[in-house]
Amino acid sequence: MPIWSAEIKEVKNLLDSFQGQFSDLEKELKPLITSEDPNVVLLYSRRCLEVIINELCEVELKRPRKTEPLKGIIDKLNSESKVPSHIITSMHSLNSLATYGTHPKDFEVEQVKPVLNNLFVIIKWYLKYKESQSKDSAVVTTQKEVVKITLPEEKIRNKTKKVLIYSLSLIIVLAVVFVIVKTNFLKKEIEKSIAVLPFRNDSPEDSTQYFMDGVMEELLNKLQSVKSLRVLGRTSVEQFRGLDKSISEIAKELGVNYIVEGSGQKSGNSLRMRVQLLVARNESHLWGNSFEQENLDMGDYFKAQSGFAGAIANELNAVMTAEEKKLIGKIQTINLETYDNYLKGHHHLGDGSKESLQKAMEYLNRAIMKDPDWAPLYSGLAQVWMTIQQGGYEPPSVASPKIYENLNKALELDPNLSEAHYLRAMIAHLVEWDWEKSEREFLKALAVNPNDASSRVLYAQLLCILQRTDEGIIQGRLALDLDPLNPLIKCLYGAILPCAGDCKTALALAEEVTSADPGHYLANVDILFAALRCKEYNKVIKAERYLLPFFNIKEEDIKEFERIFYEQGIAKAYEKIMKHLEEFAENNPISFSDLAPRYILANQPDKAMDWIEKGFEQHDPVMTYIATKIFNLDPLFNSLKFIDIVKKMNLPLPKN
Repeated sequence: MPIWSAEIKEVKNLLDSFQGQFSDLEKELKPLITSEDPNVVLLYSRRCLEVIINELCEVELKRPRKTEPLKGIIDKLNSESKVPSHIITSMHSLNSLATYGTHPKDFEVEQVKPVLNNLFVIIKWYLKYKESQSKDSAVVTTQKEVVKITLPEEKIRNKTKKVLIYSLSLIIVLAVVFVIVKTNFLKKEIEKSIAVLPFRNDSPEDSTQYFMDGVMEELLNKLQSVKSLRVLGRTSVEQFRGLDKSISEIAKELGVNYIVEGSGQKSGNSLRMRVQLLVARNESHLWGNSFEQENLDMGDYFKAQSGFAGAIANELNAVMTAEEKKLIGKIQTINLETYDNYLKGHHHLGDGSKESLQKAMEYLNRAIMKDPDWAPLYSGLAQVWMTIQQGGYEPPSVASPKIYENLNKALELDPNLSEAHYLRAMIAHLVEWDWEKSEREFLKALAVNPNDASSRVLYAQLLCILQRTDEGIIQGRLALDLDPLNPLIKCLYGAILPCAGDCKTALALAEEVTSADPGHYLANVDILFAALRCKEYNKVIKAERYLLPFFNIKEEDIKEFERIFYEQGIAKAYEKIMKHLEEFAENNPISFSDLAPRYILANQPDKAMDWIEKGFEQHDPVMTYIATKIFNLDPLFNSLKFIDIVKKMNLPLPKN
């Protein structure tokens, strides 16, 4: 039994006394009187105060509250003597103390008692205030009726006629106003956009951070399955970890209206977590709850996460299909050790080094020994092997069979596993060159997780190579909206903008990335090709300063290229560059996309065509983009050799 039981009982008695009269206040009081979590009690105490303050602002100060902090309104009510001073004191006290629990911050459990005492005092006064309002209204009505009765008969008839005319006019005006207001409200309905911030780790050991990241991502994944919500990707929100910024500042940078905050503590087999939903503009609290278990049962944990996600979606009035409710309510049947190894595996996967990938594989295989029927373990292994192949740590002959084997197993166990469909779609596009299969798999991934920015932006690229540019731009824009601060999403979306003839926006997006990270490889590649399309050759050469060192070209040689460019033009500069790249290609693997577009700049289209043919023979994954305007291969679009390769790849012919 909590130490504030007596105080809760008094508040409950007050609630019983006005049951059914003040629905907004009742809504906040009901979870308060049933919870034993101090954070939840403080949260809903403050929300009760907000209900009362919002009404006082409307009625007494004659204006809506909007985003003004509670403290400012309480001070205004005091200065204008709208509320008795002793009630003002209780309001300030409740507002100050409740804030510690609602963010949450450290506080003493004993501080819950004065909060509840002040809440009792405030509500008790509020009930009397509402009663006096009703009496005043009744007196005004009676006085009007008396005046009306004392009028002479003729005046009554004239008065009645005027009132009828006035009333009809008023009804018409009000009807028009209602339609306008309703239309504007529908247009300006607050977007259900939400960001789940990195959960704060309250554990004394930093070694449990990977687990709290997994707790946060579990909730994020469940929310992302709801199509009527716009749920931001983890990469964008991760940038605010540990930063001293307010909720409203973070939300403004992310472009969202709601924020989910969470914290937790894991010690051995015990777990405690708290989650809350806030309105970003004024940092007011919409919902909060917690989960705590000494001997963690994973079934209970997944039920709690489903409950949190469902409550958040309901609080935002999100429309959910039966399938979405099923996905949110899905309970995993695994043990704690399996989940722990799974989270450790994913933690190491993000590093990309050979050693980390080996550790990721070990953790995932260890988890499979315990729970061989849990599909995410196999999709995790597929990602590991794909990264191993992309990093060149193993040849495709070794890695590819492992990728297919694990992907097939994952989808056999769970046909609705979004990440497995996403990986299949990528392979079908870049490896198999099976465009129909790739689109089918992307659509399956997005049906399960419509908020997955990676699936959307790579689907956008597929649409671009299929010459369905308008569709691709829409998907790319959606991807950027879902993960707006993710440099990779900016680069992948920016790469396809030239397909729509928009080299300027492509250039601007890439420069946003390089302003924070000048040497970002993919962003400089985007700048190279977008600047070429825009004929901003100074920026082309500037991008090469960061790209050419990857081909072992020395600083003094790069300076020589720059000198030739400024003295003789871009074609002469690239003649020199290509001699160095040809030397590099003799002893090192290199993609056609590193050479063919640069040969075009050097006015050597035949050599560019030779490398495109090599790219086709080698089944270079980047070959899939040759018929687009990404690589500036336009001078080859009418070449019979080029058209023949495009047809062999079953791609639509390029559009000039």
